[in-house]
Amino acid sequence: MMSFFPFIRRGTSMSFFNSASRYQPHLLGILRIMTGLLFMQHGLVKLFGFPAGALPGKVPLMGLMGVAGIIEAVGCLLIVLGLLTRPVAFIAAGFCAVAYWMAHGPQNFFPILNGGELAALYCFVFLYFVAAGPGAFSIDGARERTAATTD
Repeated sequence: MMSFFPFIRRGTSMSFFNSASRYQPHLLGILRIMTGLLFMQHGLVKLFGFPAGALPGKVPLMGLMGVAGIIEAVGCLLIVLGLLTRPVAFIAAGFCAVAYWMAHGPQNFFPILNGGELAALYCFVFLYFVAAGPGAFSIDGARERTAATTD
């Protein structure tokens, strides 16, 4: 009888899903880069009004939204590069939690109703980076490999 998934061989431990784990560091690195780039957009809008027309637009630098823009833009640039990933991700996770409870939580309990799904999701993705590290394609990873070879 033919399997519905022909790439999974029955009776072997070499299934597609088991062998996919060897790409975990690479996929973690891609997740880190894409998360950083997507979250960085929020900071670019606040700091530079880019792209034009996106809300909230350019905000004063010396206010709460300006500080948020700095954390989002600079912090996520570091996350994209994979530099100081764990401490920056810890700060970003806390920032997202505070943003959720300040801006979204008071409106409604449910994230789908209060517009806080992204803040909650980013919070937990950044928290995952704190535990998992930067993955592949990172300055942190290159520094660790260099330190390991010199020891």
